[in-house]
Amino acid sequence: MCGRSQGMRFPDYCGHCGGAVVLPPTAHPLPDTTSLPGMWRYAGRLPITADTSWLSMGEGGSPVVPAADAAAWCGVEHLVFKLDHLNPSGSFKDRATAVGMAQAVRQRASAVVCASSGNAAGSTAAYAARAGLPAVVLMPEAVPPGKAAVARAHGATVLRVRGDYSNAFRAARELAGRFGWINLTTTFVNPVAVAGLKSAGYELASQLAGAPDWIVVPVGAGPLVHGIVTAYRELRDSGEVVALPRILGVQAEGCAPVAEAFAREAAEVTPWQNVRTRISAISDPLRGYPSDGTYTLRLVRETDGAMATVSDADAGEAVNQLAHREGLLIESGAAAGLVAVRALRGQGTIRPDQTVVCMLTGNGVKTLSTEAESSPVVTDADEAAGRLRADTALAEGMTA
Repeated sequence: MCGRSQGMRFPDYCGHCGGAVVLPPTAHPLPDTTSLPGMWRYAGRLPITADTSWLSMGEGGSPVVPAADAAAWCGVEHLVFKLDHLNPSGSFKDRATAVGMAQAVRQRASAVVCASSGNAAGSTAAYAARAGLPAVVLMPEAVPPGKAAVARAHGATVLRVRGDYSNAFRAARELAGRFGWINLTTTFVNPVAVAGLKSAGYELASQLAGAPDWIVVPVGAGPLVHGIVTAYRELRDSGEVVALPRILGVQAEGCAPVAEAFAREAAEVTPWQNVRTRISAISDPLRGYPSDGTYTLRLVRETDGAMATVSDADAGEAVNQLAHREGLLIESGAAAGLVAVRALRGQGTIRPDQTVVCMLTGNGVKTLSTEAESSPVVTDADEAAGRLRADTALAEGMTA
């Protein structure tokens, strides 16, 4: 953040100011894309080289789809979903993890470590398995069981840390420094991994006819905001797009340090003291690293964007809307974006004729309840038909 060069072999925050470190943008003209898989398609623009392309599991390249029903619910005419929950481990984190894992392989790291509220855990564990490296994952004690189970299934050592995400972050950072492990925590602690998130912006620019008016991004610390904004700036400087999209950052009401600073027109973000939300994917209080949030806040303002907060109940309603009406099972942290669009449309910040892209960043399968199945048990078709006639949506078509 202070603009001074860094000489770190192992990634961490700036040794001068303590702030986030980001790699400089790729100079224009931008290198052409390659025929390599996944993130290595952008090998000339990201800090990776062809010799580590064997690590790719086909991450990135997620489709964009129109969402007519959700658009009507939000009150806008043009709503598009970027289906990043279809990445190999089920979230956008694979974009950063693939690039960070290549760094670990190049530096012959003995292990990788990450703090995670869920999605980065599975991503780190999966790519570590592919790389043949041990992975240590530290998660808040209240993390959804399904997210921890994914990391364990890939062979990672999973430890739950008492307290919230910031406690897990501190422990992971200390372990990385103590043992020389590559830290793949997806805050801004690893600038090499964070650079991989530019790929989302490159893809959107190639998939859409022009720059959308708004891109809606779930925000914890905010590295995806950095990736998208940086990519569009590079493309603008290369003459490939004309304008930058505005960023709508979305946080949970019960943990909203960036949104709170935006609302009070503050220049810096203050850590959130008491996390009170079940939306684990965006519940980062930024305690100990508020500069991450301050940088994200600056980027949102530089795009003439906005921040919004969403309640747990409203995010849950959006999960149901997407699952029942669009066929998309999305975790609450990503579905919250839909609520934010509806709210800002109601306030007049988003116009009905504007094009809005929602980043659907995480798969909802990992957050499904693990309680015992409660569906009715029937003996035969007659009993099944009897129960089904009680469903008004089905009864009309059951004439036999």
